[in-house]
Amino acid sequence: MPVLDVRNLKMHYKTKMGYVKAVDGINFTLDSGESLGIVGESGCGKTSVSMTMLRLLPENGEFKGGSVLFDEGNGPVDLVTLPENEMRKYRWKGLAMIFQAAMNSLNPVYKVGDQIVEAILTHYPDMNIDDAKKKVAKLFELVGLDPKRMEQYPHQYSGGMKQRAVIALALSCDPKVIIADEPTTALDVIVQDKILKEMKKIQKKLNMAMIYISHDIAVIAEVSDKIAVMYAGKFVELADSVTIFKNPMHPYTYLLMNAFPSIVGEKKELFTIPGEPPNLLEPPKGCRFAPRCPWATDKCREEEPEYKLIENGHYIACWHPLTEEVRENAKAQLK
Repeated sequence: MPVLDVRNLKMHYKTKMGYVKAVDGINFTLDSGESLGIVGESGCGKTSVSMTMLRLLPENGEFKGGSVLFDEGNGPVDLVTLPENEMRKYRWKGLAMIFQAAMNSLNPVYKVGDQIVEAILTHYPDMNIDDAKKKVAKLFELVGLDPKRMEQYPHQYSGGMKQRAVIALALSCDPKVIIADEPTTALDVIVQDKILKEMKKIQKKLNMAMIYISHDIAVIAEVSDKIAVMYAGKFVELADSVTIFKNPMHPYTYLLMNAFPSIVGEKKELFTIPGEPPNLLEPPKGCRFAPRCPWATDKCREEEPEYKLIENGHYIACWHPLTEEVRENAKAQLK
């Protein structure tokens, strides 16, 4: 059994205008030690997927169906069916999260070390405070922080140090799965690279499963074993990282991969994706990408494509998967 098995997950936000279908039928599995990157435009539902799995929804977020099967080794447990007091036992100890804004994840009036100690003692009530502090000191060393800084407050940390502290916090209860939501967004590229390498090294050392969420394809490529491309509340393509970059078959994936510049290889003109993502209050009738897709047909506009396996580990939701010939013709037309 995989450590995480998400099946047909659905969550909608209730608004005065109706329901926003932010997460609308998500499927994936994740093994121990494996990393999944979720990439897509802002507002496509990436963070909403993680919040739904952890059941940390705002008041207007409503779970609409599906299951999140989590297996620590004693058999799968469906997290969505657990009462809240049971679910609290799995947060941080089973699944932990590195939130997008590190500066907002730490309480400004408590010392950083004390905040992490509190999380440890909450999940390990039999541990004494001295042992908890020793564990925090080891975590600080693991993420590249001086243990002496345990006694400092968040405002005494730089942005990169806060991010490392939040990673230490996420690791504090030995989770099986860590969800990293834009873990390096507010940092400069040099610090980004250091933290990503640190996270990858920690993941390998502890054999944890990780989910990286980002709109930055370069970040996703560096840290992920497989990549899920998300558009308008749905996964449109999922495969290993090499396949996604070398053989993208969904039009959105292909256009997305050719819409950002590279500092290596020959210079090339970039693609632009016309239009904008659909209003998820009233998604298009057929394929949600059809209004922006250069290869869309009447069938695409009328019938929603099935998300299915087309080859080993490669899933796609498209009526007309792109062949290598079509992709080459597209490049020629651009030139």
